[in-house]
Amino acid sequence: MVAPGDLDRFLQLHKLPESFRRTAEEYYLPVADWLTACCKSGETFLLGINGAQGTGKSTLADFIKIALESSGEKTVAVLSIDDFYLTSAERQVLGREKHELLATRGAPGTHDIAMLTETLDALRSLGPGDVYHLPRFDKASDDRALAADWPTVKGPLDFVILEGWCVGSVAQPDIELGSPVNDLERRRDPDGTWRHYVNDRLASDYAAVFAKLDALVFLKAPSFGAVYRWRLEQEHKLAATRPSEAPGIMDELQIAEFIQHYERITRSNLEHIGNSADIVLELDEYHQCIASRFRN
Repeated sequence: MVAPGDLDRFLQLHKLPESFRRTAEEYYLPVADWLTACCKSGETFLLGINGAQGTGKSTLADFIKIALESSGEKTVAVLSIDDFYLTSAERQVLGREKHELLATRGAPGTHDIAMLTETLDALRSLGPGDVYHLPRFDKASDDRALAADWPTVKGPLDFVILEGWCVGSVAQPDIELGSPVNDLERRRDPDGTWRHYVNDRLASDYAAVFAKLDALVFLKAPSFGAVYRWRLEQEHKLAATRPSEAPGIMDELQIAEFIQHYERITRSNLEHIGNSADIVLELDEYHQCIASRFRN
């Protein structure tokens, strides 16, 4: 249970409308209650949250953290897979050696999976008083944040939450990779080199990481068209907090191309991942939760 004052502060911190209170109470709190029931003393529960851009993954993760810690009996660390992108320099090398599209952050293959694996393993083994620095990525500069700016957590941890658009995603059968799904694939990946590389990585080292998850929550968008509109909203909010000349800020045409890097896997997730997720939260066109489903 979240204290009224904590919920008020949460709404203010995330600049959420008062109407979000119903979503928190009706849909988010049951997720926290379900996790509390799943938690075993002395073990660190690893929760994954999957959702396309703009579905509210970070908001849900932060709410669950507050809800679980409100009693003072649980400790929670929140990670985003976005914070494990390869550095800009590393992606430039990858783009030259493998495929030019890999220079752009986003798709599987552009994350430092070794770093993510090391972090997850370390967090699950933290002892009393142990301190660990959580990696952070600065999207506005399109590069890893300085280590001095990484936040810390103290062990032991009851829960680790890993949120991200491809968390828990699975590779597609090779036969589905033959035809491009959008203009980006037609123009810049006509022979399928990029999408096969991404798919191979998703089937290998990414699958090994996702196999560590104890449970998966899926925030299901109503369509890919809604995802594009929501991603545009996110960029406008980011731009409002940064100088106009800041690198990494995209205009609408750039966003239209950028989102196509995510389209193939996002569409696959919308079709399939709800069948394997432990909890599905369905969203309408306005980001509002309209239904939930829990695995028995």
